[in-house]
Amino acid sequence: MTWVDHGQPVRWWERGGNRGEAYEAALEARAAAGQYLHGEADFVEALGVRAVLDAGCGTGRVARELARRGLEVVGVDLDPEMLATARRKAPHLDWRLGDLASIQLGRTFDAVLLAGNTMLFLDPGSEGAVLANLARHLRPGGLLIAGFQLFPGHLTVARYDTLAAAAGLEPLERWATWERAPWTPDADYALLIHRRPR
Repeated sequence: MTWVDHGQPVRWWERGGNRGEAYEAALEARAAAGQYLHGEADFVEALGVRAVLDAGCGTGRVARELARRGLEVVGVDLDPEMLATARRKAPHLDWRLGDLASIQLGRTFDAVLLAGNTMLFLDPGSEGAVLANLARHLRPGGLLIAGFQLFPGHLTVARYDTLAAAAGLEPLERWATWERAPWTPDADYALLIHRRPR
């Protein structure tokens, strides 16, 4: 989760934000209050993919829901505390500790998902390396799906498109929400789908 401080995004661990069990408890509280938490899973399932790499999976909220719907999912995260919670909640799923810029899983997927503002949590300057490495984990025709907030002075849609092109990916779809609200240049959120050429 990202807060805004003086117009700038601030990562949750820089503000002492929740991790692991506390992060999961906050999600459970939101769900108990009636908030729907599965927009990303709805979107991915509708694409008709079967095998998904949840890159930056956190405590596994999206991965668990995709698996519940019958998709094959592997979750990767750099934070061992978040992964410990993911493993507790779903020990039957494949959870991997690793850096998205360098992890090698030895297989490919129909889709790679970067949900939950993962692109904003990366070390500045590593975005291109992350996209290039994740592109290598896509089968020909596979989809890279990324959703992130747009803040002045930070990652833009144009910059993301440039990095995706450098990783060998081609643009496919662009939305403003996981519910497929049409994209407009003044949107404050970007949901971008790129494809590895066949």
